[in-house]
Amino acid sequence: MITERQSRILKALMKEYIKTAEPVSSGFLAEKYDFGLCSSAIRIEMQNLIQSNYLEQPHTSAGRVPTDKAYRFFVDQMLVDIEKEKEVKFEKMIEEIVERDIEDRFRMAGDLVKKLSELSSSFIIIHYPDDNLSWRSGLEKMVSEPEFLHQNFISEFLYLVDEIEEKFVTLKPQNEIKIFIGEEIPILKSCNMSIICARMTSISESEIEANIALIGPKRMNYGKNISLINHLNKILSEFK
Repeated sequence: MITERQSRILKALMKEYIKTAEPVSSGFLAEKYDFGLCSSAIRIEMQNLIQSNYLEQPHTSAGRVPTDKAYRFFVDQMLVDIEKEKEVKFEKMIEEIVERDIEDRFRMAGDLVKKLSELSSSFIIIHYPDDNLSWRSGLEKMVSEPEFLHQNFISEFLYLVDEIEEKFVTLKPQNEIKIFIGEEIPILKSCNMSIICARMTSISESEIEANIALIGPKRMNYGKNISLINHLNKILSEFK
């Protein structure tokens, strides 16, 4: 268990790391955030977070980066407040696609993956297991991420993209969103990736099942991406 002060420092550090993909220093946090603490006091708390396995320090940097444990803390804290936020513009974009393509689920899947990858800057796949058909989009978004400069990230991403259709069942998607961070991913114990997945709400009487997964770097914008999939299922349920 971490203190309230450590929690505030950790959340601030993670927000900055998610923006930049660069290690964050105590001096930077002291300058940008009003914690009422000097740089050395923040550094002590960051060291405590290292000892608690929430942060780690790259050998070549004075800054710190979050661990999988920190991402899980960050996401779990966010889920408490996520329903309080409403991205109206995102919901409207998704609603327009569903309304336009309501009679053609395959066309809808193709249009949705394009729009969702654009909005999330992530790789999106929608998979109909009964038909063994998938729609994918977002490769161009992924290659623009700074993580794509590293061979390990490229290898893990390509492996997931190749394997996820056949191994979707291991993710056990449900109507409620599931989030796999780093080594939590059952398909691949990743050091660099996260997956957000869910079973898409059926809009047809035949109850045809489809699954959706969003794949991206661990430092993805979880709040936005969770909201996007929540909005999609909410809109689909309203068209039943």
